[in-house]
Amino acid sequence: MAKTGTKEVFFFNLLSREVITLPECDLDFSKIAFSCPPTSDNCVVVAIRFKEYTVKINTCHPGDAKWVTAKFDNGTRMYRQSNLVYHNDRFYCINGAGVLFNFHPSSGMWTPFGVHKLSCPYICDRVQYGRKAKTVALAEKKGELYVMFACMNEIPMVYKLVSLRWEEVSRTTLDSLTIFFGFHNSELRTNLPWMRSKVYFSRFGRDPEPCISYSFNENLYNSDKEWCRVELCHRPMLWIDPPPKNLLDLMSVSSLHNS
Repeated sequence: MAKTGTKEVFFFNLLSREVITLPECDLDFSKIAFSCPPTSDNCVVVAIRFKEYTVKINTCHPGDAKWVTAKFDNGTRMYRQSNLVYHNDRFYCINGAGVLFNFHPSSGMWTPFGVHKLSCPYICDRVQYGRKAKTVALAEKKGELYVMFACMNEIPMVYKLVSLRWEEVSRTTLDSLTIFFGFHNSELRTNLPWMRSKVYFSRFGRDPEPCISYSFNENLYNSDKEWCRVELCHRPMLWIDPPPKNLLDLMSVSSLHNS
């Protein structure tokens, strides 16, 4: 978490209320992620700032006195970046053009990953989709990387990285997969049979309506198209797994503290 209007960045445990501090961060970062629980000796925190064709990266470990900063020339414009995903000692991020990048904290290198550029109609077909709002999310499941593109009220498109190539995931393959799509994090699950072959989008606001979902089996959203046009954009929400049993109590206490 970060404190608005300050350089303070810290970890906050929703259940124990424990706070783990980090060095003050001078970087106005676009994305931030960590490799493992901050109580681990191996935890590394990465904060990234994307600006046109350059990338600035801050790294640190809980307990460090300061961040280590590095700047890289990208070679391609980083726009509509996905969330960061940690996998096999690297942080991954894909941009709206379908280029997958990775950052290796041990070597301090930020490079395009050696995969073929993803070719999604929402990227390539500018005549039909060029002016529509789009978003992209990256997720990892059992050592495999998935990416999903959403384009307003269009059908979400899911791809899986197979042998350095992106392959579109068919409706049959999605039968046992549940996707929780978000701006800061996205999660994949295969043990939710009552929610299978669906995508759930995080929402923002006080509206009591349930979150938006899309069923690949029924080929439709659970809400009207006009509403979906607004809600499928980036929203500052998080998916938490597993949710604590007393989540509603925690939210009530938080509301009281903020009022």
